[in-house]
Amino acid sequence: MYTWAPLASPSVSCSSPFTIKLLLPVPNEIKVEIQKTVEGFGKKSPRRNETACLMASSNGNPGLMPAGNVETPGKPMSLEQQLLDQGAAMMQSLKPVKQIHQHVCTFAMYSHDMSRQIETHHYVTRLNQDFLQCAVYDSDDSSGRLIGVEYIVSDRIFEALPPEEQKLWHSHAYEIKAGLWVNPRVPELVQSSELQNLAKTYGKFWCTWQVDRGDRLPLGAPALMMSPQAVNLGMVKPELLQRRDDKYNISSDALKKSRLEIPEPEWLNPNADYWKNSGKGFAIDIEQTEMKTRASFP
Repeated sequence: MYTWAPLASPSVSCSSPFTIKLLLPVPNEIKVEIQKTVEGFGKKSPRRNETACLMASSNGNPGLMPAGNVETPGKPMSLEQQLLDQGAAMMQSLKPVKQIHQHVCTFAMYSHDMSRQIETHHYVTRLNQDFLQCAVYDSDDSSGRLIGVEYIVSDRIFEALPPEEQKLWHSHAYEIKAGLWVNPRVPELVQSSELQNLAKTYGKFWCTWQVDRGDRLPLGAPALMMSPQAVNLGMVKPELLQRRDDKYNISSDALKKSRLEIPEPEWLNPNADYWKNSGKGFAIDIEQTEMKTRASFP
C-alpha cells in the first residue's frame, strides 16, 4: 500500500494493545487506528508495542537501536557450516550470482526523509541492453550486508510504464554527471560509453535494511529510495562524499569535470524524481488484511 508522506518526518501516534490499521497520512502526520492486540507482543511491554507500531511503516523508527556499524547478531560460523559452503560452491553452478560483473559505489536518500543519506554498493547484473538488476550492499567488505535491490531500465522502457508507476523511479543523469556514480578502480576511459548510456536510465530502489539508523536486523517495511539531484534536498552531504572519495583515493570534483562531455538526456520525464515537483515522498505502510483462502478458477 503506497501512501504519501511529507518530506519532513511525520509524527506517529500509537498505544497498546493493538493491531494496526493504517490510514492515508495527512500533510503533517500519520494517523494510526488502534484496534486490538498484536500477536506476539505482550501487554506488559509497552516499549515493544510501540516498536511494533512504528515498524509497520517504512517512515517509522523501530525504537532504540545500537548506533554505528554494529555486527549482525548471531553465533560465529561453525567448521561444519564452512565446509558445507565450500563444498556447495564447488558443486553448484550459482549462475545468477556469477552474472554480477560490476561494482558501483554511489549514494541514495530515503524518499520519505531526504535528510537521511547513505553510501551504497551496487553489484550489477545486466540482463540485456535495457535492463539491469542490482544487489545493494552497505559496503564492499566481505561482511557487507544486503540492504536492498535496485532495478535500472532504459528511457525506452521507462516511457512505457504507467504514470503512477513512474513516480516511484528516479533518474541517473545528475548522479552520473556529478561524479557521484563510480566504478571503483575502473578507469574512466574504459567506462565512458557505459556512463553515457546510464545517464539516460531510471532506477527503482527498495531498501529493506535501514542500517543507517543502527538496525542490526532488517526491520519493518521496505523504504523507497531516491537518487541525488542538483537541488538542495538532493545534494549529497560533503562529509559523506569526502569519506567515499578518501576510501577509493578519487576526486568526485575531478570526475565531474571529466564527465562534462557526457551529453544531457534530451528528455527527463517529470514523473521521475517526483518529489522535486510535488514536495512529497512515498512511504510504505503495512496494513492487516483478510487472507484469501480459496483460489480463483477460470
